[in-house]
Amino acid sequence: MGNVAQLDTDEKVVFAQRIIVMQPKREVLDSTFLKYMLLSNVMQEKIHEKGTGATVKGIKSQLLKKVKIYFPRSLSEQKQIVAILDEAFEGIDRAIANTEKNLANSRELFESYLNAIFTQKGDGWVEKKIEDVCESIIDCINKTAPIIDEASPFKMIRTTNVRHGCVNLDSVRYVTEETYRQWTRRQIPKKGDVLLTREAPMGEVGMLITDDHVFLGQRIVSYRTDSNQLNNKFLLYAFQSNDLQNQIKAFASGSTVQHMRVPDTKVLQIAVPPLLIQKKIVEKLDTLLIETQRLETIYRKKITALKELKQSILQKAFTGELTADTAKTAKEGIAA
Repeated sequence: MGNVAQLDTDEKVVFAQRIIVMQPKREVLDSTFLKYMLLSNVMQEKIHEKGTGATVKGIKSQLLKKVKIYFPRSLSEQKQIVAILDEAFEGIDRAIANTEKNLANSRELFESYLNAIFTQKGDGWVEKKIEDVCESIIDCINKTAPIIDEASPFKMIRTTNVRHGCVNLDSVRYVTEETYRQWTRRQIPKKGDVLLTREAPMGEVGMLITDDHVFLGQRIVSYRTDSNQLNNKFLLYAFQSNDLQNQIKAFASGSTVQHMRVPDTKVLQIAVPPLLIQKKIVEKLDTLLIETQRLETIYRKKITALKELKQSILQKAFTGELTADTAKTAKEGIAA
């Protein structure tokens, strides 16, 4: 809710649901001035205050009409503010686009190197079924565990906790010790287990790096490697490669929500080199991943700073503090 865009075409278009179209009176309010106003934090807060809905918040046109706005009566003054904002935002938007491109490129570089390893392979690599190089492959219990409202030491891992090679326990659901023991009767998860999501979404992978009392929620499979044959970190990276991801997609079924059957999770084919080579590959990928994450952190901070700069300028525009020097200062700051 609250996204704003200005139509910049004369072509005939139709609007989908949940889009409110505003056509300001041209003799009173400049349309681009209105766009910038609606993008400001002040207006966004007013819009969200009028929003309704428990699960997905939205705003009805009748309520939006009641939001009060303040603007210069003079159209020429509005257009002057728009010109200053256009100039300031041109450089900021270009900088954001370039930084987002750098962010994508840093991740693509890592993924390219990762896929090259599992595509080119080398001497001594052997193709095996994944169940033949794992000590255990355990599926979750096929029903939802009863949760409790208060925090406890016993945490349920859901598919939403498994992303991009990590298992994030910042947002989990809690259960009683009794429930935990029932849901871990097949196997108690331990640090180093590799988790794969079978659905919602399918194919995400992560590794447990904690000794906390956790257990698998629905649609998650746990792989515990046979350490005499397979390095668990090597398996984690292999799961992120196009080779295994394409196999997972080939096993997908379901017309609405794609999912992978439990038996199929055990027959995936993995190319396995000797353990010493696995260790060297993991070390190289770990080093590259750390550098990639360092760059991603820098780029995300820069994008955040640039977006905050835009809001700062918008704030000045709608509190009467905006001057032509604002655009110049912003451009000089970005160039520096």
